[in-house]
Amino acid sequence: MILLIAGLILFLGIHTLPMLSTARAGMVSRFGENAYKGLFTLVAIIGFGLIIYGYGAARLEGSPQLYDPPFWLRHVTMLLMVPVFIFLVAAYVPCRIGRVLKHPMLVAIKLWALSHLLANGDLASVLLFGGFLVWAIMDRISVKRRVAGAGQNTGQTDPGRYSDVGVILAGLALYGLFVWKLHVLLIGVPVT
Repeated sequence: MILLIAGLILFLGIHTLPMLSTARAGMVSRFGENAYKGLFTLVAIIGFGLIIYGYGAARLEGSPQLYDPPFWLRHVTMLLMVPVFIFLVAAYVPCRIGRVLKHPMLVAIKLWALSHLLANGDLASVLLFGGFLVWAIMDRISVKRRVAGAGQNTGQTDPGRYSDVGVILAGLALYGLFVWKLHVLLIGVPVT
């Protein structure tokens, strides 16, 4: 459990720096833009690796059960995950969905975390998904206070006529792949 917590502190901590404009500006002025980005990336990768390893280890050790969600909530989770994949694609492809959501990545993270909290009541899951949910909520509030457009999918290139259709189809394809094979291969846990 310690590795999971350390990974969350590193990963979410480094991703909290942009919320604190003075901390980020201080590091950029001290180390330079490229060194800051390199350090940010290194800490994020180490944190992400610790999260993955720590979560797996905590589940193998038998993470204590805090609450026992009813089985039918797994179906709700699967339903809520459909837009998550669409919003993830919308974060990277200029489209009207991204414009409407303004921050599709943050919406996807919040929905992913909430849906997984509905289906998983063990301590490791609550720490992982609850940590990401709290961070995403804080980041969304922070983005409103930052410079206009910071971290926002502004759709600088004009979305094509059918870009939303492509985003939806790509999101549905990713969702299908995760349900079919990728969740087991990447996460080690079957969806059903």
